[in-house]
Amino acid sequence: QVQLEQSGGGLVQAGGSLRLSCAASERIFGSYAVGWFRQAPGKERDFIAAIRWSGRNLYYTYYADSVKGRFTISGDNAKNTVYLQMNSLKPEDTAVYYCAEISSCSGYGCYDHSRYDYWGQGTQVTVSS
Repeated sequence: QVQLEQSGGGLVQAGGSLRLSCAASERIFGSYAVGWFRQAPGKERDFIAAIRWSGRNLYYTYYADSVKGRFTISGDNAKNTVYLQMNSLKPEDTAVYYCAEISSCSGYGCYDHSRYDYWGQGTQVTVSS
């Protein structure tokens, strides 16, 4: 069973940057995807970004409109780690952030948190105004 270990997060002022990491205990080569989601108190878990691999060297990225142009998802297959670089942070980005892995997805299927199989422990991101 895949285990996802998250790191990063914390408190930052508006306009600042943070990087989250999601390290997997193992990797199944071929088609798989890692997504980032966030959940603010009293709200549903929202899709943020996903990266989907098709083989070792071909990948696709997906972003929610709310973070497009500010957040960047990337991955390092050699380290089994996916990153979420968050720039120009806003107070409304405050939430608990989760990474998750799915064996395969495509297009909007990668946006659906209920389809993901494995989840990280979550990490708090707080953006002060």
